[in-house]
Amino acid sequence: MKNLIAILFVGLISLGSFSQEKVAKIEFKTDVIDYGTIEKGADGVRVFEFTNTGNAPLIISNVKSTCGCTVPKKPKGPIMPGETGKIEVKFDTKRVNPFRKTITVFSNADTPTVALKIKGLVIDSSKTSVLEKKEKSMIEQ
Repeated sequence: MKNLIAILFVGLISLGSFSQEKVAKIEFKTDVIDYGTIEKGADGVRVFEFTNTGNAPLIISNVKSTCGCTVPKKPKGPIMPGETGKIEVKFDTKRVNPFRKTITVFSNADTPTVALKIKGLVIDSSKTSVLEKKEKSMIEQ
């Protein structure tokens, strides 16, 4: 009788462990990167770091940006539970203006789509504004 109870008890425990679903979870250190004010032609590469906090391999199937001026690069293979990965983003800094772009990450995680954001201001310090030119000419007179 004791053996039967022990067998049933072990069976119920193992059944419970099999019913737990294995799922990948993606957790980013940050979901926004602020470039701040950068020079025209500066290095536009930044990295979003993440960890697979789930109990199944994480597979990033696709990474897309909102325009061609932002090129994201996804990890090649699966990210195992507890491991970290990187999504590299390269923004084209040849365009002078403020910018806000969204990068969408598609994966097999419990949250299958995640939106990441980059923002900043690209300036060209070799060019002076109309106001600065006017102030210089007034000072020189």
